[in-house]
Amino acid sequence: MTDTAYGPSYLYIDGEFITGGDRRHQDIVNPATGQRIGSLPHARVDDLDRALQAAQRAFATWRQSSPLERSKILRRVAELTRERAQQIARELTLDQGKPLAEAMLEVNTCAEHAEWHAEECRRIYGRVIPPRQPHVRQMVLREPVGVCVAFTPWNFPFNQAIRKMCAAIGAGCTLVLKGPEDSPSAVVALARLFHDAGLPPGVLNVVWGDPAQVSHHLIASPISRKVSFTGSVPVGKQLAALAGAHMKRITMELGGHAPVIVFEDADVEAAAQLLARFKARNAGQLCIAPSRFYIQEGVYEQFLERFTAIYGSLKVGDGLAENTQMGPLAHARRVDAMDGFVSDALERGARVACGGQRLPGAGHFFPPTVLTDVPDDARVMVEESFGPLAPFTRFRDTDEVLRRANALPFGLTGFVFTNSIKTSTRVVNDLEVGMVNVNHFGITLAETPFGGVKDSGIGSEGGSETFDGYLITKFVSQASPA
Repeated sequence: MTDTAYGPSYLYIDGEFITGGDRRHQDIVNPATGQRIGSLPHARVDDLDRALQAAQRAFATWRQSSPLERSKILRRVAELTRERAQQIARELTLDQGKPLAEAMLEVNTCAEHAEWHAEECRRIYGRVIPPRQPHVRQMVLREPVGVCVAFTPWNFPFNQAIRKMCAAIGAGCTLVLKGPEDSPSAVVALARLFHDAGLPPGVLNVVWGDPAQVSHHLIASPISRKVSFTGSVPVGKQLAALAGAHMKRITMELGGHAPVIVFEDADVEAAAQLLARFKARNAGQLCIAPSRFYIQEGVYEQFLERFTAIYGSLKVGDGLAENTQMGPLAHARRVDAMDGFVSDALERGARVACGGQRLPGAGHFFPPTVLTDVPDDARVMVEESFGPLAPFTRFRDTDEVLRRANALPFGLTGFVFTNSIKTSTRVVNDLEVGMVNVNHFGITLAETPFGGVKDSGIGSEGGSETFDGYLITKFVSQASPA
């Protein structure tokens, strides 16, 4: 069965939308129903080579393009994104599963990313270094690195792809991007947006296929000079090793296991409200989701009761259904993973406060689940669950909770709730993460950096740092003729 409201999927190479032929095709499935809604063509090896060659040809002229030209195209992408947001969001809900309101938020927020990069790409400045001799002039130039290859995930397919597209294209690079085969509509829409905005052929190319084969071919090619990846830690390490073997620049935005630290002096009601709503976003399938809840002993029961009441009452269902607050998981294997995490926690002495079992019927549904008194060695406290599981544990003091929160190799983001400036300063300074939220959620904005430390990544996407990974530094020392 195919949903006629779900548009066709294409490869996009050298300014052409390509489908059909003798290419392998993959079914696209709605995770809320388990039904087939479309078909996705996989790239052949010659398609990958054509995309790389197109990007290489385009780079020769795009690298010389005016920042004003790049800015104009990115601004037009923002305008078109807002004009087409309803249809893009609907297809995003169909193949990814998130509620339509969340899909609309993702698409409209991404228009801001295009606008921000449109402004920032006009401000890629070098600098002048005062010389030691009067007849010498010293300059630092910043130039685009070359052809980039990027790999983006299924959980926020529009958001993660447009970040890489805007950064690479705004810097003067060209790009071959492999999007997520399970939720391709958003990246297909982005290819159409850039195409209709007037981007020259070859500057952006979109391919699909077997992830391991495509990534190895694109990274190993002598044409590509930069690798950007968003996804799991194990895959990120493999791609970073491959890129390193070829001395290629990398940006890695990898998994997280965000600690939530709620102190006794926090506004418990406000914290419970914010965290319960944010934890449900995309059914917990986001790398910055609050995923380890450390609650100070004096407010543990109060916070647990309030959080569970809010989180456990959320309406779970098809993302297109009215009043749905949390959609399905993206794959059946994610539901199996949730079962495994819950079983392991219970075997280690934890209890279920709400949820805990997969929901019956079609689709990949698992309810909002709260686990209490979870030991630190439970899998759900050690591994990123990437789902709607909220494991709770108690702590006594700041030293103890920092030691426990920093014990894992992850370091993407963290959440801190306290009314003490002294406590928040201590935790912000000592928490080993790339981003910290204190008493609210304030990351993922276009103007702010986004990246982690330790196993959670290398480099940043967003903020003024966004172009750093796409530019090389050239030092010029020039003496006047005698």
